[in-house]
Amino acid sequence: MLVGKMNSGKDGDEARSGESTPEEEAHWPAPTAAAPIDARVALPGSKSLTGRELILAALADGPGTLHAPLHSRDSALMVDALRDLGTGITEVSTDHVFGADLRIEPAAELTGSTSIGCGLAGTVMRFVPPVAALALGPVAFDGDLYARKRPMRPLLDALRALGADIADEGRGALPFTVHGTGSLRGGRVELDASLSSQFVSALLLAAPRFDEGVHIVHTGSRLPSVPHIEMTLAALRARGVTADSPAPGEWRVAPGPIRALDAVIEPDLSNAAPFLAAALGAGGSVTVPGWPAETTQVGDQLRTLLPEFGARIVTHADGSVTATGDGPIRGVSLHIPEAGELAPTLIGLAALAGHGSDGSDGVVSEITGIGHIRHHETDRIAALVAEIRGLGGDAEELPDGIRINPAPLHGGVWHSYADHRMATTGALIGLVIPGVDVEDIASTGKTLPQFPELWRRMLGLQSERTAAPAFGGFIESSGSEPSDPLAFVLPPSSDTRFWA
Repeated sequence: MLVGKMNSGKDGDEARSGESTPEEEAHWPAPTAAAPIDARVALPGSKSLTGRELILAALADGPGTLHAPLHSRDSALMVDALRDLGTGITEVSTDHVFGADLRIEPAAELTGSTSIGCGLAGTVMRFVPPVAALALGPVAFDGDLYARKRPMRPLLDALRALGADIADEGRGALPFTVHGTGSLRGGRVELDASLSSQFVSALLLAAPRFDEGVHIVHTGSRLPSVPHIEMTLAALRARGVTADSPAPGEWRVAPGPIRALDAVIEPDLSNAAPFLAAALGAGGSVTVPGWPAETTQVGDQLRTLLPEFGARIVTHADGSVTATGDGPIRGVSLHIPEAGELAPTLIGLAALAGHGSDGSDGVVSEITGIGHIRHHETDRIAALVAEIRGLGGDAEELPDGIRINPAPLHGGVWHSYADHRMATTGALIGLVIPGVDVEDIASTGKTLPQFPELWRRMLGLQSERTAAPAFGGFIESSGSEPSDPLAFVLPPSSDTRFWA
């Protein structure tokens, strides 16, 4: 069974001060590419799709199975949360390389009188409260240190307007308690989703179970990550729910049953970002198999965004995508409000473009439309600027993004802020710049526990045993060669092994 509700993940302040354990102080020497890459990297299921399908399966009119779901800290937290509300979730053996399928048995009646640990998972702290409002009894929510800084007020206020009883002592953030009554009125509600599209998706996912469904009207001046809302609508419609967007910034879901089904989870295309970007950093080619022909995932935009930096992208008939880099990384001017979760990787490439290559001067890049990533696992804009500067780069915050000016980079410690995408960005820069030590590489367990080993294998390096403390286990290989199977191993009390 996947385990772990909370960890001691550090945010931007705690990451730089106070007492640290030896585990927290451990640094991962990012391997530097000694030659152009030629690799094929398979990836586990989509975090975004796994979270949405878990919620819908828990509210469905019968049992269903999720095939090839993501097994990570975020998905473990979601599974734990739904189990705490009475949902039956069991692992089903499979030959899929990244772990068991999940069989979901919806509860006849959702039960409260429990507490839910959200960790740093935005999907848990936002998607589960509307479900808790449908349970009987109080449900207390809390999370990691930085989670208490992540915005929640627009969602909590919207739930109250729809009939929910929520106590948060005016914080508009974790911790809070949802006093479920077994049902929720629903109806029309105004909501400012400028800080996160998850506020909208959270209400849409549970809305079929509201007495009146929901009609959401966005009141903010901008709306980030619209593709994630479209993903939510598509997932609802696949289960027979009437869900649409009658006008820009408006969404409706009709009350009614959520059809049970067996769903296959696509590979996580956002997790493909650092691997495909590695072809630009080191030269050579990286192929990711299993790329869906049609998808609502934001990561699909990599096929158009990476060429801006100079990559050649080929989509093959077998459904794989290859990125090839055979020249200097170009500077870019990008406005990507819909692709904020890809921003750390793209900014890492921009930092390498600012560094220059083969003796050439660096080039300027500017990436905007990403102001909302200040409210992700950490303030990613401030964190990226601080870490790029810490390696000698010239980065500056913009009101809605980052500008990278030419400056040579050097080795040093890259802090992760308990943020998985910060950690993978450090690994990307370390691919080119010798001597980069990534602090807290285990933070990648949030969405990809196998990241350190997959990264080494991409470079043709032998496996190493890597601690994954968020899960109380290790990533290890069954042999000494890069091609040997890779396993995520939980403590002796569990017999679960996730092979890659």
